[in-house]
Amino acid sequence: MDGPALRSFCLSLPGAFEDFPFGPEFSVFKVRAGASARMFALSGLDARPLTVSLKCEPVLARQLRAAHPEITGAWHMNKTHWNGVRLDGALADSMVRDMIEDSYDLVVSGLPRPDREALGWARLAKEGR
Repeated sequence: MDGPALRSFCLSLPGAFEDFPFGPEFSVFKVRAGASARMFALSGLDARPLTVSLKCEPVLARQLRAAHPEITGAWHMNKTHWNGVRLDGALADSMVRDMIEDSYDLVVSGLPRPDREALGWARLAKEGR
């Protein structure tokens, strides 16, 4: 996956937008929720090698790091909850998309029910959470 594909996929998720709070070289992908916005991905899209930081459940984060040398604790992030993923072609694009969706889902699952429903994110809303 290259930078334009990463940007396009992140922005395809409901409520997602790109922000630059750390300067123009770092794209921060957030989901807008009511009056607030929460980050689900961070990348220097022009950096080489291209990497992306993604939120991950702690147990899965450890498993992914053990199985894939391209996945490490995310630089400057809480390494319990964030993975750094090197996008050099070693990981299938479908796996990268799944990790992005998982990161997005983790962020959205923590939102109040009305915000989740406004995003059309119905999985947890149907479960009554």
